[in-house]
This record gives sequence, C-alpha cells and structure tokens, in this order.
Amino acid sequence: MRFDDSLKTVLAADVSTAFGARAAFRQLVDLIGRGRAPAEPALLARLRDLRATVPAEMRAAAARGLALADPPAALVAFFAEDTPEIAATMLRVARLVPEEWDVLLPQLGPHGRSVLRRRSDLAPSVSRALEAFGSTDFALPEPEAPAIETVAATPTHAGERFEVADLVHRIEAYQRQRGAALGLDEVSPAPVHLFRFETDVAGIIRWVDTGPRGALIGLSLSHDAALAPAHHHVDGVAAGAFRKRATFADARLRVPGESAVGGDWRISGAPMFDLASGSFVGFRGRARRPRVEESAAAARSVAGSAGAEGLRRLVHELRTPTNAIAGFSELIEQELLGPVPPRYRDRAAAIRRHVAGLIGAIDDLDLAARLEGNALDLRDDVVALAPLLARVAQDLAPLAALRGGALALPEPGAARWAADAHAVERLVQRLFATLLAAATRGELLGVAVESAGESVVLTIALPAALVGRDEAALLALDDEAVSDEEGAPLLGTGFALRLARNLAVELGGRLDILPERLRLALPSASPAAAPGDGDAPRDHAQGGN
Repeated sequence: MRFDDSLKTVLAADVSTAFGARAAFRQLVDLIGRGRAPAEPALLARLRDLRATVPAEMRAAAARGLALADPPAALVAFFAEDTPEIAATMLRVARLVPEEWDVLLPQLGPHGRSVLRRRSDLAPSVSRALEAFGSTDFALPEPEAPAIETVAATPTHAGERFEVADLVHRIEAYQRQRGAALGLDEVSPAPVHLFRFETDVAGIIRWVDTGPRGALIGLSLSHDAALAPAHHHVDGVAAGAFRKRATFADARLRVPGESAVGGDWRISGAPMFDLASGSFVGFRGRARRPRVEESAAAARSVAGSAGAEGLRRLVHELRTPTNAIAGFSELIEQELLGPVPPRYRDRAAAIRRHVAGLIGAIDDLDLAARLEGNALDLRDDVVALAPLLARVAQDLAPLAALRGGALALPEPGAARWAADAHAVERLVQRLFATLLAAATRGELLGVAVESAGESVVLTIALPAALVGRDEAALLALDDEAVSDEEGAPLLGTGFALRLARNLAVELGGRLDILPERLRLALPSASPAAAPGDGDAPRDHAQGGN
C-alpha cells in the first residue's frame, strides 16, 4: 500500500530561513492547488504566515502555475486577498462552480470583481451576481462633508447617477432595435479572436462562450471514418489527442462559412474526467486566431516554432523530477527524516548543489524556448535598481564565496528601469552569476549605474578570464569551459550571454559586450512613475537564442 507523505514532509520543513519559507510556500500551494492536500483552515493559515516572507514575484508565479490545475475555492480566495496584481493573476484563470463564486464574490473588492467582469466564460448566474454589486463598485466615493444636509443629499445624487446610466443603456437598446427594423444591421459582424469550448464524449463541440454559436456547435475533434477528409475540421494533432485522451496545444481548426468565427483557428485542449467514476466526459479548451508567423505566408518558420514548443514541453517534463530530487536531497542533508551518517549527508549536499545548477539550466532553456516561440509574457513595471542589485548580490553570495570573487556594488541611487520586474531580475541575476562563475579568488567585479538619455545603463566589469576576448569569442564559449571548478555555467558562458542579450532586446534595451565590461542599457522610468502603472501584458515579436 502506498500513501502520499508530501504534505507531512512540507509541514516538517525548516521555514526559519528565506529559502525554506519560499520552498514551503511553493510546495504547499502546489499540493493544495492540485488536490493532493485539503484546503483546510490550518493549511491556509500556514500559507498566510509564510506569505510575509515570500516576495510578490514568487507569489504571482505560484498563482500563474495553477492556471490549468483548477485550484479549490479556498485557495482562490487566499490569493484574491493578496495585492491587486496577484489577485488578478488568479481571478483571470480560476474556474469555480456558480455556488462557489456566489460565496467568494462578497469577499472580493471592486478590483477583483472588475477582473471577473472582463471574463466571458462565467455562468450567467455569476454575471448577474456581479451586476448586483454595481452600486458598490462603480459609485465614486463622496467627500466627507461637515454639514448634515450634504450627507443627507448623498443618496439622491447616487440614485440620479444610476438612473442616467440606466437611461443610456435603454437608448442603446432602442437604437439597436430601430437599426434592425430599418435593415441597418447588415454590416459585416466584427470578427471573433478568442473563444472557449467544451466537447462531449464523442468529441463534438457542445458549448462555446461566444457567438455565433451555430457555426461552432456540432464541429468535431474526431476524424470520423464516415466523413470525407474535406469534412474534417481539425488536423491530425487534435484528432490524435482525442483518440488518446491526451492534452494538445496549437492544433488547427477550420470553421466553414463567413461568420464572425469563420476561418482558421489554433486550438488547445485538455481531457475532462468524472471525479466519481474516472470516466472520460469530453474536452475543455480554448481557441485563438493564428499569429502572423503561423500563417501560410510564414510557413518557413513553422519548424522553428514547433521546435521551441517541443523544447518547452521537454523542459516541463524535466522540471518536476528535478525538483523532487532537490527536495529529497535536502531532506536527507538536514536529517528531516531521521539520523543520517555524515558521508551520506555530504553526498546529499553535493547532489543538491548539482541539482540546483540543473534547475537553473532548465529555467534558462525554458526562457530561451519562450523567446524563440514569442511566448514571453511581459508587464510594464518600474524597477528600482538599488534594491534589485542588493537582492541579487545577496542571492548569489554562496556562489561568490565558492569562487572567491565578489561584486562591488555602487552607492544606492534613484535610478529606475521601465521593464518587467521578474524578467529584469532574471536578466541581472544571470549576468552576475555568469561573471562570478568565471572569477578567480580575490577578484572584485565593479558594478556601475549611470543615466544615458532615455536609458539607464548598468556596467559590469569582466573577470580576468574573460577580458580581452571579442564578442564573437565570448558568445561561442559553449563547448569549452572557462573553469572546470564547481559553479561554472552548466550550458556554457556563451549560451548565458546570448540568452541575456536576447532578453535585453525583448525588454526594449540592449546588451553590449565590450573588451573589459558588459554594458546593459534598458529604458529609464521617470521619477513620477509608480510601480504597477500600466500593468497590461505585452507580446513582442523579437526573440530567439
């Protein structure tokens, strides 16, 4: 008989350090989100205790990691009470039954409910419940007035405000009806660019969240032998996945007709199974219009895109067992499962260090694949350089101690970058780690920050092992190692520098490789900008490694 003791292991872990607290938070969220641990009050209270020591970027990443896991309502509520950005990350993808939404909606603030109002896949009853909060969410706060007469007049003004809004809606409805009666609605419908769907056991689409539904309902994911190939509306990727009850991504769908949903689509889906019996009940998925590079005119890039997607899938498959190895080696090293002889503890510590390097390499491969496949999701953030550099230097202190080198950070200043906070931190950390790994004992790498027009420039001195090499030589350092000692980049210095250069371009800047230093220039943020301004994600076409 087997039993899952993962929860017991996580609860027994040491959370007194920042690393331990972050690891416990990620593991506990994953266990609860994927149904391997109950969403009971004690575990949620443990998450709330850990939340104060876990950075916002890591909490947001944990929320994004549950996008396809259907986390329980209690965990959705936990993330919804976090900062507006993290709450929005969870509320955009959470899938609950209407009864659970009814309980959760009163607990959300206006910002959380505004995120849900932009979703088109919620049940009609949930949409009606959101509308009921209109008077609370949309009314502007009234100024505090000392006079009693002004306070008494406030309800009247609020009522008039909503009467006007109701009148506007009635006028719009009248104009639509009048246009239909006069034959003015013969204008071509606006095209649809995204929809969600569900199929039945036979693979036939039975539900979509947008119209015209008549053009979509009845299409099948299966290649029925009774149908001619001309009537097969999906490609072999979707049909094969349907036969195997497997997840698929970016398969082709052709919707016949000239309606708003007619034409080519790329669909992704996952099988659904009945929780009680385990039987297959259909597929749930989403469809999007093909990107430019996926069109027939850009067919030459299909092979490269497929390679990037394949690499991302491989990285996903590697990450889970690698994290498990890291976790168990740490349990042995810290004797959390019982006494361990010293030589086994030393061996477990060595395994953990090697696996940490492997996890970093896996993350780099994932980032390279996202750049290659134009799948990197970036946000418009404002990043202060001084705390960023201090934080990265602290995280890399073990590597600096191992190599015997050090970073000479500049005096704290007010310089700030206008770029995605998570991507910028990853970029700076990768550059610092690559250069520290090539440093020799006693070597000090100078770091400087300066403004240059509309950019803020970060300059990092090259270690002696890399000084004097031109750009081509440094970018080609993949097959030869700068040093055989522990801490050297697993994928090579050249790969790390190419990845950093491509990520810098993706962030709207550039990385220059000079004879004695690296020069990273990213867009400057004006002092008046506030973190979080303009947090809509943006997609870039520039990429590749």
